Amino acid sequence: MKLKLLVVILLASCVHQAIAQDRYVVFFSDKNNSPFTTSSPLDFLSQRAIDRRNNQNITIDQSDLPVNPQYLSGVAGTGATVKRASKWFNAAIIETTNPSVLAAISQLPYVLNVQNVSKPQPNPDRTNKFDNLVSTVKPSKQALRLQGNQSLNYGNSFDQTNMLGLVSLHNQGYTGAGKLIAVLDAGFLDANLMSCFDSIRTHNQIKYTWDFVDNEVNVYNDHNHGSSVLSCMAANVPDTLIGTAPHADYILLRTEDANSEYIIEEYNWAIGAEFADSAGADMINSSLGYTEFNDPSQNHFYADMNGDSNPVTIAADWAAQKGILVINSAGNEGGSPWNYISAPADADSILAVGAVDFSGAYAGFSGNGPSYDNRIKPDVAAQGQNTWLYSPFSGNQPTQGNGTSFSGPVMCGAVACLWQAWSQKSNMDIIQVVKRSAHQYSIPDTLLGYGIPNFALANSLLGLGDINVPQNSLLHVFPNPVASGEIIQLIYFAQNSSQASLSIHDVCGKIVLKQELNTILGTLNKINLTVNLSKGCYIIVINDGKEIAFKKLIAQ
Repeated sequence: MKLKLLVVILLASCVHQAIAQDRYVVFFSDKNNSPFTTSSPLDFLSQRAIDRRNNQNITIDQSDLPVNPQYLSGVAGTGATVKRASKWFNAAIIETTNPSVLAAISQLPYVLNVQNVSKPQPNPDRTNKFDNLVSTVKPSKQALRLQGNQSLNYGNSFDQTNMLGLVSLHNQGYTGAGKLIAVLDAGFLDANLMSCFDSIRTHNQIKYTWDFVDNEVNVYNDHNHGSSVLSCMAANVPDTLIGTAPHADYILLRTEDANSEYIIEEYNWAIGAEFADSAGADMINSSLGYTEFNDPSQNHFYADMNGDSNPVTIAADWAAQKGILVINSAGNEGGSPWNYISAPADADSILAVGAVDFSGAYAGFSGNGPSYDNRIKPDVAAQGQNTWLYSPFSGNQPTQGNGTSFSGPVMCGAVACLWQAWSQKSNMDIIQVVKRSAHQYSIPDTLLGYGIPNFALANSLLGLGDINVPQNSLLHVFPNPVASGEIIQLIYFAQNSSQASLSIHDVCGKIVLKQELNTILGTLNKINLTVNLSKGCYIIVINDGKEIAFKKLIAQ
């Protein structure tokens, strides 16, 4: 569907009433007799959304069809207010306080069931889950220094960017351009005014906004959490703070009501993800998580963190099935009575991001794994303790915050840059190589999962194509054995220095080839050798001055 039409539909569902009402989800049995068909996808998907599916060989199916409008009209005819609809769940969110209306809805032939998802009043005794995430800290002079060979002057954000090996991709021009990231959050207070976003406003990088809590286009008058999250990716203030994807495009969606916690927010998240899908978003960043609610009957339990039980988790996997790369914070429950990840971090087709400090050590608040069904969670980690960011309350100065809310977007921007470099890859291809590049890929744990990714390494891994390099191998030789006159290809991981010497020795120790290497630090380097070797056994040695890597080579 054209986005204008989508916005019209959203506005049409906006009916404000003076009396607060309970909200319910009405689930429908089918999409029969719908005016929408999979053969006319432009009626409900943007061309960009269709292109994403085509690029990843994803079929447009019944789940892509909007809810049957006749069903929505039938529900409204009972006296309920229809607020919005979810095509993936084939459901509608309604408002009513009238039991007879609910009874009438339940009798409709196309209604499966009706579930209560929220009450009208917030719980004043409940702590805001975003409290204490941001603390104002004066910028460190040391953090403002220019760091080495880099195309961007990161200022304070250098360490959290460099930790991920992302400077290398930025230096190659991969800064997120062309990628569309939907940010699902609790609001983006004053993001339309904050100077750190001058660049993305000037270059029209904010493509759409919508508030699914209040049913309006304005997302800039609610909670500040999303503004800080966005700054981790999109801020562009040279010498002070540059986000991990400063040239990406963004969709800002409010799905979270910070004043209360009811399971309706998980359905808001789903509908926000559907909007992102229809608009053609490549990625979703969500610094949100759900465990317990104002209404205890809606509470999740650790046993629900199995990838299949929670509405928001199911929605995250739906988004992944549509080719969207979903990144979600692991949650800040580490060390608390809950301790584990929160939904939708348990989804099996997304990247759940834990938090570390500036040194790469586990941040104690970061939600622990595994998932209840014993999958590795979180998947990866980034800096979430003392992360440099902007807040609408920091006077247009950088500040620091603690939370996986910030490690998530730091990671999301990095992934966007990698995907920009390899746009022909699928979302799952990118997720897999990000995991593979992480520092503890062969020994994952329950704190950081596969660990801290190295995006320079991920980029070089993708460049190897079908060559399979053993994990934790500094030097790989291909082919081996090698035929006479055949080109020898070395794959060498430069982990200590960009300068090294290469030599080939025969069985008597005689050097048959010697040359100096200039490599890219922190990546897998391809080295092609043309050398005529007699039949026999040889040793290839690379010495970087700190460490020696060697492999046996058979010439035949």
